[in-house]
Amino acid sequence: MAVRIRMKKLGRRHRPYFRICAVDKRAPRDGRTLEELGTYDPMIADVDARAVLNSERINYWLSVGAQPSDKVKVLIKKYGEKGTRLAEQKAALERLAEQRRRPEPQQIQPPEEPAAEAAVEAAIVAEAAADEAVAEEEAPAEEKEKSE
Repeated sequence: MAVRIRMKKLGRRHRPYFRICAVDKRAPRDGRTLEELGTYDPMIADVDARAVLNSERINYWLSVGAQPSDKVKVLIKKYGEKGTRLAEQKAALERLAEQRRRPEPQQIQPPEEPAAEAAVEAAIVAEAAADEAVAEEEAPAEEKEKSE
């Protein structure tokens, strides 16, 4: 069986996305694949972050006689195991991951009350408790007057 390493088109209209796959030479472009070896997203702005390859498996398929397509050959030359742009690709992928990372949600802490406000609030509570105690003392006295 003649094996080719080529791109399989996914995505939608005006938003292409490709998987780099090992396929039978006679299979259609988007047909059944033998193995997926990487991805290529031409819509990513940073050129060096577009291709992600599994170099170990690509080397295996090349060693057993698979022939890469022209475009895949260029990607292997740039981003393969001994690629010419590996350092740039690593930096670009880190930048892309940093952009996609969501910031941690900040926990909202209730504002701390100053000591003066706490003292005023305690005085108000104490005054209210004193008023309630006076009202309770007056209520039984009124009941005694009514019974007499």
